[in-house]
Amino acid sequence: MAIGLFILAVIIQLAVVLAIFLLSLSRVTGSIVALVTVVIAAIISPWSLILGIPIALLCIVLLITPLRQSLLTKPVYKALGNAMPSMSDTEREALDAGTSWWEKELFMGAPDWNTFAAYPYPQLSEEEQSFLDNEVETLCTMLDEWQIQHQDKELSQEAWQFIKANGFLGLIIPKEYGGLAFTSYAQSRVMSKIASRSPTAAVTCMVPNSLGPGELLMHYGTEAQKQRWLPGLAIGDEVPCFGLTGPEAGSDAGAIPDTGVVCYGMHEGEEVLGLRMNFSKRWITLAPIATVVGLAFKMYDPEALLGDINKTDYGITCALVPANHEGVITGPRHSPSGSPFMNGIVDGTDVFIPLDYIIGGVENAGRGWRMLMECLGVGRGISLPALSTSASEMTYLSVGAFAKVREQFKISVGKFEGVQDATSRIASQTYMLEAFRHLVTCGLNQGGTPSVMTAMAKYYATETMRDLVNDGMDVVGGRAIQMGPRNFLAVPYQAIPVSITVEGANILTRSLMIFGQGAMRCHPYLFDELQLLQSEDKSSAVKEFDTLFFKHLGYTFNRGARAFIAGYVGGSNDYPSFADGFTRPYYKHINRLSASFALTADMALGLLAGDLKRKEMLSGRLADIHGHLFIATAILQFYQHGSKSKAERLHAEVALQHSLYTIQEAFMALFANFPNRIAATLVSFVTFPSGRIFTPASDELKCQLGDTFMDDFAENPFRDYLKTMVYYNTEPDDVTGRMEHAYQTLLAMEPLWQKFKKSEHKGSFEGLTFEDHVVHASQSGEITETEAEQLISYNALRFDSLLTDVFDEHLDQVLERFNPHSLENAVDRLTDYAELKNRTQLKNNVHPKTNAAVQNTTLAGQAQPTTTAGSSTNNAAAPIQQQTGDANPDHGYETDGDVKMVGEQSTVKEVTQQADFSTNQPKNEAFHHRTRDAESILSERMSYNHSEHPTSAQIPSNNSNTDAATNEKWHDGLRREEDHQA
Repeated sequence: MAIGLFILAVIIQLAVVLAIFLLSLSRVTGSIVALVTVVIAAIISPWSLILGIPIALLCIVLLITPLRQSLLTKPVYKALGNAMPSMSDTEREALDAGTSWWEKELFMGAPDWNTFAAYPYPQLSEEEQSFLDNEVETLCTMLDEWQIQHQDKELSQEAWQFIKANGFLGLIIPKEYGGLAFTSYAQSRVMSKIASRSPTAAVTCMVPNSLGPGELLMHYGTEAQKQRWLPGLAIGDEVPCFGLTGPEAGSDAGAIPDTGVVCYGMHEGEEVLGLRMNFSKRWITLAPIATVVGLAFKMYDPEALLGDINKTDYGITCALVPANHEGVITGPRHSPSGSPFMNGIVDGTDVFIPLDYIIGGVENAGRGWRMLMECLGVGRGISLPALSTSASEMTYLSVGAFAKVREQFKISVGKFEGVQDATSRIASQTYMLEAFRHLVTCGLNQGGTPSVMTAMAKYYATETMRDLVNDGMDVVGGRAIQMGPRNFLAVPYQAIPVSITVEGANILTRSLMIFGQGAMRCHPYLFDELQLLQSEDKSSAVKEFDTLFFKHLGYTFNRGARAFIAGYVGGSNDYPSFADGFTRPYYKHINRLSASFALTADMALGLLAGDLKRKEMLSGRLADIHGHLFIATAILQFYQHGSKSKAERLHAEVALQHSLYTIQEAFMALFANFPNRIAATLVSFVTFPSGRIFTPASDELKCQLGDTFMDDFAENPFRDYLKTMVYYNTEPDDVTGRMEHAYQTLLAMEPLWQKFKKSEHKGSFEGLTFEDHVVHASQSGEITETEAEQLISYNALRFDSLLTDVFDEHLDQVLERFNPHSLENAVDRLTDYAELKNRTQLKNNVHPKTNAAVQNTTLAGQAQPTTTAGSSTNNAAAPIQQQTGDANPDHGYETDGDVKMVGEQSTVKEVTQQADFSTNQPKNEAFHHRTRDAESILSERMSYNHSEHPTSAQIPSNNSNTDAATNEKWHDGLRREEDHQA
């Protein structure tokens, strides 16, 4: 009895402590409740004081301020202060730059789904949609990336003029300055569509609308600067570039060696106060053709000419300088990998500029780093993710078409499970990227500069694109390796390093920025605590730290309690109002993982402190958790606004499982590598008490999605949707349209193609070539004349779509590819295999396969011969009545043609004349659109060769001079035709 009461009392105390944490009671309220619980537990069982006394002592310490501060707050403040590295002004500005949005809810471990449900889903305005359908569509038709990359090495003058004249460089500029003032979502859509046609053109349009003078002027420029530059930038009279990186400063842009020293100098004939500039910039997009250059440099005032004797080092500053300003050097170009957009250098030595060239005037001197950090978000959140999404969507469309059209081992390559492992990733992750784009631009549309969210967008979009394009290369194989104007994958593949590297290299972004900056911007207390730890007034800072620190502890224990409960019951049941049966379980998982992340992040921050800055692998794993939590919610939002079809659900399910599994594995790797093993084991037990709970998508799901990947229209609405996101065409001579044209043609006739190929694979047709088989099928009655022509036409498209380019020996000129299966050339593919085989079989008294339809088919108009002695043919029935129209496999004339119908022919001579190819020259006459179609030519020519039961009249006899002459004439005609073609 006593043991039972003791256990009950302990359970009550633990349950109350857990409830205090779950309910987030204040320090005072929670301490009082805990003390009362200890007293009640002691009444139930005095032995419970073993646990109760420590709880009571802790509560007393928490309630008495002097005691609390001396025993807890001051030691913690001192320890953390010593552990934290010093923070420069530049670092402080970088950490403080930007705002936060939905990513903060996920970081804090208790996402508000009502807030999430209220986010306005991004849509295009009528003006924006019209711009996409007209101006962007027109620009895309003007772009040929092969010519741009390998011949011109730049955009054509026609394209440049169109870009400038139609506002492509002023998408973000307000209308009062002549710009288009498009939303973030519209900018993303415009860049995606251009990129689907030409990454070179997309980058050209991207830079002026992201990190550049226009963006900086709009947010920080003086009104005079805006009036001077924005109207010209909006209509393309001014072309901007921005010089940030250089030989000594890439990812560490804060280390730029470029300087501007305050001094007096001459400008426009007057001595004015300004800056003596020395700079050397590299990898600057649009620099070779820019008319105005933005410059980031470190500003110094050693003579205190600005009036502050205590301030000589102002820090990073941004200025706007005309490209033709004396001493400024632009022009020499770099050659970026895979995309020859204008990129080059900006140099200057002892260049004097007036102070009013500083963006925002002297008041903004030294604020350049903050300005850059906030404005970089546009490029990271819009432009680069748009390019990545576009490349992935074009990979989806082109590789999906290829996987359907290309056949190996008698089936489409997209049916192989090994291929479906790759294509299911392409499908699900393209779905993810489109969803990601929508949620990120939703946040940007609402204003603010969410730097953490845009860093996520840049990193995960570009990395996913890299994986998907690589998967596409694996599936397409040799078709994607050979360069040329037919290659639809080489362009995005070669341009991958540009997206990975620019605007914050991906290694840096993942290892340092996402979690490092995310902790500052998203944690409710951390940044303020950090400020207090570095305060010079220690006594005042300790008092403020005391309040913040215990709020922080309450927050941490609350998330720990949430994670612990979620580990056993699966997370809270909170979800947005629009959730359905499919999505609700995923919201529950996100609730659990978000709470676990908040606890784990606090463990890492509290125990590692400043060392976490150097533990980049751990920081990268925390970034993966945070990033994929955001991605999972993006997928759920996108699914909610989509078709909710079975096919789309399949895309979403595989994508969600990938994100949840990635989050789990990041947790496990972090716990396995965390330096403090006790803390890692404890937090691992709290967050994953039963171990791993998520698995990757099953093979069955991958196979289902791999099959869906090759579908279109109602069977796969997502593929149909993607056509509206990119420049889509089905032109048979276009780099992307060629494969899509073949694919759409196959979809239109797939039952016929599958029926024919099935019979062909069973060996139902005689002959060596596809054309032989078509003729045989037509003559045997398995297909009609119209179907035969469909098969030949599609086979020509199929073959052409699989051809790669060839060049001259110096790789200078692309050579025209010969398509032997085209309508003009298909007749040359016919062989006399069947004739030779059947003649040999009859000669040796071997019975050919019986086929009644072929057995009763004769050369057009010939009478059925009688059976001769020794013949293997036993058919003595009267000849069947000749059919007309499509039902007649030997009928080869159009109703309005210039030759006689079969029924109008009265002599054998007329028939043989029509089939005499040595005189009629099929290439010159038979393919005339008013004379004959392709199938009729094949049918006529092969009616003799492909009779499985040839009669004695059809088979030349070695003992007959007449038959020998006839046979020789036939083969002589073939030889003459071959000589003519040669």
